[in-house]
Amino acid sequence: MKIYHLNNDITVTQEQLDHWNNQLSKLKTPQEVITWSLVTFPHLFQTTAFGLTGLVTIDMLSKLAEKYYMPELLFIDTLHHFPQTLTLKDKVEKLYYHPQDQTIHVYRPEGCDSEAQFASKYGDFLWEKDDDKYDYLAKVEPAHRAYKDLNVSAVFTGRRKSQGSTRSQLSIIEIDELNGILKINPLINWTFEQVRHYIDANNVPYNELLDLGYRSIGDYHSTQPVKEGEDERAGRWKGKTKTECGIHETSRFAQFLKQDA
Repeated sequence: MKIYHLNNDITVTQEQLDHWNNQLSKLKTPQEVITWSLVTFPHLFQTTAFGLTGLVTIDMLSKLAEKYYMPELLFIDTLHHFPQTLTLKDKVEKLYYHPQDQTIHVYRPEGCDSEAQFASKYGDFLWEKDDDKYDYLAKVEPAHRAYKDLNVSAVFTGRRKSQGSTRSQLSIIEIDELNGILKINPLINWTFEQVRHYIDANNVPYNELLDLGYRSIGDYHSTQPVKEGEDERAGRWKGKTKTECGIHETSRFAQFLKQDA
């Protein structure tokens, strides 16, 4: 039987993972999955780039915080986000968090504090010259470092099946063996329309680029608006077969991470 050895001396068997997913699939709402996770896993965080689903999760967590608690949040600042994304991060922090408690942890490419520094260190337009290297340096390595520094056991993510491609095969709980953590996808079965309805009904702040046709927002150089009828993530890496940046496809970067260990 497959046994996973995760951070904080947590051991999970495949049988246990299958049981969790089977039982959680019977729950009716994301809030029930979130509540179960809050009382089950220690060192639980949320990771988000402030996309719509992540914002819904933040709002749901805030409504449960009085009875449970508000997990700390991890944001990977690639140094190539849209200005609107960074503005939204500040709005969310003021509305839901207490900056003096440093409950939003920001991690950047190692040794860099600006896009100019990144370009000086690795060259201009690295994402065009070596996309894998860019993803590793800007996203995968900072996330790996954060999980280790913060002693993370499990994280909420904003991935959903309706986002298509490899995400259509998601489970509610998954193992990220390379990082030694559990990934929990509480809104896995929601559609874009359900997410947007929640945002509007609960007055949750969102990225203003959404009103300009963007549905999934990443780095400025690899994100475009989507056309009517296109998949939600069709504007990411337009014209390429790529569908993930690497944060959720760590197996692609196992060799890099082992070299840096």
